[in-house]
Amino acid sequence: MRVKIVGSAAGGGFPQWNCNYRLSRAARAGAAGVKARTQSSLAVSADGERWVLINASPDIRQQIAENPQLQPQADAPLRSTPIRAVVLTNADVDHIAGLLSLRERQPFAIYATRQVLAALDANSIFSVLDPAIVPRRILQENSEFAIRDADGNDTGVRMEVFAVPGKVALFLENPNLPDANYGSEEGDTIAVRLPGRSGRALFYVPACARIDDRLRARLSGASCVLFDGTVYTDDEMITAGVGAKTGGRMGHLAMSGEDGSIAGLADLDIGRRIFVHINNTNPVLDENSAEHAAVREAGWEVGHDGMEIEL
Repeated sequence: MRVKIVGSAAGGGFPQWNCNYRLSRAARAGAAGVKARTQSSLAVSADGERWVLINASPDIRQQIAENPQLQPQADAPLRSTPIRAVVLTNADVDHIAGLLSLRERQPFAIYATRQVLAALDANSIFSVLDPAIVPRRILQENSEFAIRDADGNDTGVRMEVFAVPGKVALFLENPNLPDANYGSEEGDTIAVRLPGRSGRALFYVPACARIDDRLRARLSGASCVLFDGTVYTDDEMITAGVGAKTGGRMGHLAMSGEDGSIAGLADLDIGRRIFVHINNTNPVLDENSAEHAAVREAGWEVGHDGMEIEL
């Protein structure tokens, strides 16, 4: 199984189009150790020819342009794609907006939970993806299954999905109730398990609000975990002066601190630990920073676009 990180940034990408924070300025200037990143997405293939995307980023056109394996091959029909399916882990804009760029009547399948499919169904703009050509399929949680293309052919990719503590998408919040609890544990946010040949597995968890005992049990023994690295500290956006929300309010667990992901997963038997979905305010984006060094010292890698993992 080939797994490739095609987008490692959180919503807005890095640098974000309107962000003038020091990290975005450094990325635009081409500073050493500060890599630009596109928005969150993973590509998976069992044979190197048929690919399944996990999340459809707003940057999907750029991501396809930068990854030849996602482009039509030289001997393929005049309209074609090796992308056979898209699996959505939640309804956040940075995970669904790219679907609109795949609207040229090209067959592929969309997989998502009932809640996420309902969000697509409720927004008529997604009707540009004709369900007769792009079928929408409900993910069955907590059991391994085969991902199939629009015609029902097996792509060779198998996975299991399960709910993790998260939050409803921002656009589904009630603007009249800004302080309401929009947390969810019922399928608004899911994680993906990809089985490997050795019996161990890779887990993709691009959004997670809390590490509980159930999640720890799932991740124990994993060959690789790609985990939510949105913020380094919970109040990061506030102290950076670019926002008023904590990581927790956005449905994301901080890397650091007693309740953070580094501490929460420290004692588990995990092969590789890689942070993904990294916000443009997160200091680990600067490879010369103390925070980046601390993450590395704790046994974690900071994911970047183009990183590949073999299962």
